[in-house]
Amino acid sequence: MECKKAITKTDIEFCKEAILEFRPNLDPKTVVDQVFQMIDQEEFELVYIPNADNTKAGAFISYRKLNLLRTGPMIYVDDLFTFAECRNRGYAGALLDYVTHHATDEGIKSIHLDSGYMLHTAHRLYLNKGYYLACNHFAKAIG
Repeated sequence: MECKKAITKTDIEFCKEAILEFRPNLDPKTVVDQVFQMIDQEEFELVYIPNADNTKAGAFISYRKLNLLRTGPMIYVDDLFTFAECRNRGYAGALLDYVTHHATDEGIKSIHLDSGYMLHTAHRLYLNKGYYLACNHFAKAIG
């Protein structure tokens, strides 16, 4: 299983179905351009593993480097998603390992992510990969 970094719009298009499955709020007409702009301008990374027949991304992770007063340089994982037919095959773990290696190579000392309260299977994976529950995340919608 090979983790591949999305660089081109063609790479992003390969991941589009998975992105839209995970983030149905996104506009299918503009999502490829949106992700490409994020990669180009925001230190955003999109990494994926193709499904078994290499027709689409079976799983993907997106993340970015941030530098916060609280943490110093860190990686924040925006998204981690695996299609149901690709689950329990190590895709998500391999993608988390990819990010860990990237952080190590860059000298970054921490990786952060948010996860929904009821995603117990995902939480087990995170805990098994060395993550810990550090805080609750609060948000406020404006408008």
